[in-house]
Amino acid sequence: MLDQKTIEIIKSTVPVLEKHGEAITTKFYQLMFSNHPELLNIFNHVNQKQGRQQRALAGAVYAAAKYIDNLEVIIPVVQQINHKHRSLGIKPEHYPIVGKYLLMAIKEVLGEAATDEIIQAWEQAYGLIADVFISLEAEMYDEAKNQPGGWEGFRSFVVDRKVKESEVITSFYLKPVDQKEIAGFKPGQYISIKLEIPEEKFTHIRQYSLSDASGKNHYRISVKKEAGTQNPDGVVSNYLHEHINEGDTLNVSAPAGDFVLDTEKTSPLVLLSGGVGLTPMMSMLKTVVNLQPTREVTFIHAAANSKVHALRGEVEELTILNNVKSYVFYDSPTEEDRKNQSYDIEGYVTKEWLQNNLSVNEAEFYFCGPVPFMKAMNRSLKELGVNEDRIHFEFFGPKGNLDE
Repeated sequence: MLDQKTIEIIKSTVPVLEKHGEAITTKFYQLMFSNHPELLNIFNHVNQKQGRQQRALAGAVYAAAKYIDNLEVIIPVVQQINHKHRSLGIKPEHYPIVGKYLLMAIKEVLGEAATDEIIQAWEQAYGLIADVFISLEAEMYDEAKNQPGGWEGFRSFVVDRKVKESEVITSFYLKPVDQKEIAGFKPGQYISIKLEIPEEKFTHIRQYSLSDASGKNHYRISVKKEAGTQNPDGVVSNYLHEHINEGDTLNVSAPAGDFVLDTEKTSPLVLLSGGVGLTPMMSMLKTVVNLQPTREVTFIHAAANSKVHALRGEVEELTILNNVKSYVFYDSPTEEDRKNQSYDIEGYVTKEWLQNNLSVNEAEFYFCGPVPFMKAMNRSLKELGVNEDRIHFEFFGPKGNLDE
C-alpha cells in the first residue's frame, strides 16, 4: 500500500499527465525499443506507427494516477489490458523494463518539473500497479493452460480450410496439429496469430476475433485484406491472404478478450456491425440462437456494397430458421445491388432509423466496426437515452475514446 503523502504526490501529477501524457508515452516507447528491440517481437508495430498505443497507454497512466487511492475503479480497463497481455505473452519479467523507461520518459519530458520526490512516488506507484497486473495475468495464464483443451503460449494449428467470403475478407478454419481438444471460448473473444514473415526483421502478432460459435473442432477467423503492403496494417493481412494456404501451420494463442455476449440476460439483443466488425457479431449471433432460441435478436450490418459484404449467407440462414431480424445497409451499392435489391437500406445507420425500428428502451446493444462507425453508433444510442450499461463495444486494437 502507498502512504498518504505518496498518494497526494501522484494525484498532484494528474493535470500534468493530462497535458503531457502522450508525449511521455511516445518517449517511453522510443527509449524502450531503442534499448530492448527484441520487444518489437511482441508489440504491434502498426499501433506504434499510428500512435494508437501511445494514446492508449497515456490514458491508462492518467487513469492510474487519478484513481491511485481506489484502483478498483479501473479494474475493467485493467482486465481488458490483461487479456491482451496474456494473448501476446507478456510476462512478469517485462514489467521492470517498462517501469525503468517510463520513469526515464517522465524525467525527460517534464525536465525540472519531475522532482526527485515525484519520481520516487511514481516508482512506488508503478510497483503497486505492476503487482496488480502481474497477479491478474497469472490467474489468466493458469486458466488458459488448465481449462479443458487449453494450453500455454502458442500452439500449432493447421489451416484446414481457406474460404474467400468477399473481395476483401477471407476465412481461415484452424485445427490443432496435435489433433487434441481445443479450448472453448465466449462469443466475442479473439485469438492471437504469431507470424514469421520473410524479410520482416521482427515477429508479428495480431489478434483476430473468432467468427464462429464455440464447441467445434476448429477455430475460424475472418480476416480483411487491408489495402496494400505499404499500409502498415497490410503487412500481416496481405501475407495471410496471399501466402497462407490450406495445409500451412500458424501459431495460435488460447482465446482471450472481455468483449463477450452476456447470455444470462433475456432482453432484446441488437448486434450492430460495420465492415469486418461483423466477425465478433457472427460469433454472438450463432451462440445466442443456440443458447437462447426465444430471445429477440436484431442483426444489423453496414457495408459499402455486396462486393465487400462477407458471411451474408450465414446470417440469412439464421434469420430464416430462428427468431432473428436482419437488416443490411449499403452506403455505395452497385448497379447490380440495386437491380437485385440485395440490401435493405441505402446509406448509413442513423439515430432516427434506430429509434423507429428497434426496442431502444429495452435492448442490449453490441457493436464493432471502423472507429467512425462506432462513434456514430455510440453517439446515437446515448442521444436516444440508452444507458451506458446497455452499450457494449470493441476496438480492433488499443482502447480508444468514442466520445472525442
